[in-house]
Amino acid sequence: MTGSIRGVDRDMNDIAVRRGQPTLEDVAAAAGVSRSTASRAINGEAKVSAQARAAVADAVLALGFTPNQAARTLVTQRTNAVALVIPEPDDRIVADPFFGAAIQGLSHALAESDLQLVLLMARMGGSPERTVRYLRSGHVDGAVIASHHQADDLERTLVDSRLPSVSMGRPWHLPDQLSYVDTDNRLGGELATEHLLGRGRRRIGTVAGPADMTAAEDRLIGWRTAMVRAGRPDRAVEYGDFTTAGGAAAMRRLLAAEPDLDAVFVASDLMAAGALAVLRAAHRQVPGDVAVIGYDDSAVAAVTDPPLTTVVNPVATMARTAGRLLLDRLGRPGLAGTPDVERVVFPPELVIRAST
Repeated sequence: MTGSIRGVDRDMNDIAVRRGQPTLEDVAAAAGVSRSTASRAINGEAKVSAQARAAVADAVLALGFTPNQAARTLVTQRTNAVALVIPEPDDRIVADPFFGAAIQGLSHALAESDLQLVLLMARMGGSPERTVRYLRSGHVDGAVIASHHQADDLERTLVDSRLPSVSMGRPWHLPDQLSYVDTDNRLGGELATEHLLGRGRRRIGTVAGPADMTAAEDRLIGWRTAMVRAGRPDRAVEYGDFTTAGGAAAMRRLLAAEPDLDAVFVASDLMAAGALAVLRAAHRQVPGDVAVIGYDDSAVAAVTDPPLTTVVNPVATMARTAGRLLLDRLGRPGLAGTPDVERVVFPPELVIRAST
């Protein structure tokens, strides 16, 4: 393609003699186009002929023009960026250790690549159009989705756009068409409930997570499965929102409905911290009167009073695994090719502390 550009070799040699960083004007001169055409070509605008775009691409690479990202994007059609999409309100992202661990794990997976991590907070309950538009417009090479709500339609967007993506957690929509990394939340719910049953508890309630999230649904199914198998009623259910305040509100409702409760499985450590505060205010001893078990094994679990028995949710490991799957799909050097759709599910693990 460079042979069709008049004088390009001579112009580049002349520019190389000069000291300093090549400029946009240098690129334009070497490519034989105007400065505005060179700018439009580098920025990916449509109104540039194929010949001019190719000439600018050759000039950018030959001169070593910076910003290098613009040059690479123009030539390779890669942005060298991936998005971590979190469809949650800002305040929850800041307060919930799940998301900090997700960011940490994904950053670790990308550390040895040349990919930049972009955080997209697709606010749950609001319009997803801005996030959808961003993902479809070529700003990133791929995406990891952390947290799934039934009303979010990001999964369909990703499948339709063919953007390489991996989900943290089983997606609500099109799970057979999307790669995902998860922990076995159903089995985790069963392990937690069976632990309480094994401690002689019989009137076991649960504070479930949001009904529109797959992780919450699966943990609730696990609790029901263990209760029914033990011949115990499974009606003592209240829903929270995976926050401390939401857990406290749900625990108050649960106590009002089931005053003789002797144990509770809470679907997250943050909600369990709220439940502990409510039990303390109600003068219920933990674990003497009511045993409490959480989920996540977050930093919160070790510092509550008493420390929480909980189920491990290996968020950082899941995020690292999701990042590696995404790198693999993007065909980074040194990574073997794998099928388009992959699923990695980690087994649950129970950590026993003083709350049970």
